[in-house]
Amino acid sequence: MLKDSLHSIELLNKEEYFLKQGKSCTKIGKIEKGILRGFIYDNEGEEITTHFYQEGDIVIGSFLPNTTLTMNIQAMEDSKLSIANYEEVMSWVNKDEEITSIITQEFQKLNQQIQNRVVTLLNLTSIEKYKRFLIDYPGLLNRIPHYYIANYLGITPTQLSRARKQFSQQM
Repeated sequence: MLKDSLHSIELLNKEEYFLKQGKSCTKIGKIEKGILRGFIYDNEGEEITTHFYQEGDIVIGSFLPNTTLTMNIQAMEDSKLSIANYEEVMSWVNKDEEITSIITQEFQKLNQQIQNRVVTLLNLTSIEKYKRFLIDYPGLLNRIPHYYIANYLGITPTQLSRARKQFSQQM
């Protein structure tokens, strides 16, 4: 088990970066308070939100060693994370049962989220995408700007507004 001395607390202000695209992955964190979002830039330089991280989530830029980050991870509100050195944590994988279990679970969770996201983007209507968001990210609807939710869902803010209205009428 990793010693508590390997962990430290990092406070991020709203819009501050936890990890930046093009840099090396040097830290891994667990969100104690706050929301972060992962995003990339498309060919036109526009941001595409790929992921939201909330309390209890592990935030990691890559599960592959010695790779540069392909995404940015930024605080959406003032946040508090427990962080550790990426290499140190990964050196414990396959040596410490608890660490191995945590990393394996997070890898599986991320893989499932990516699969769900691909299916959502390619196959679902706006209202179905909105419902999927509510399932995948309960409690985030009123904590983050809706244009980020629309961006994440691959729809316009107007389409999101319509989907929300249709959803509330179905309730």
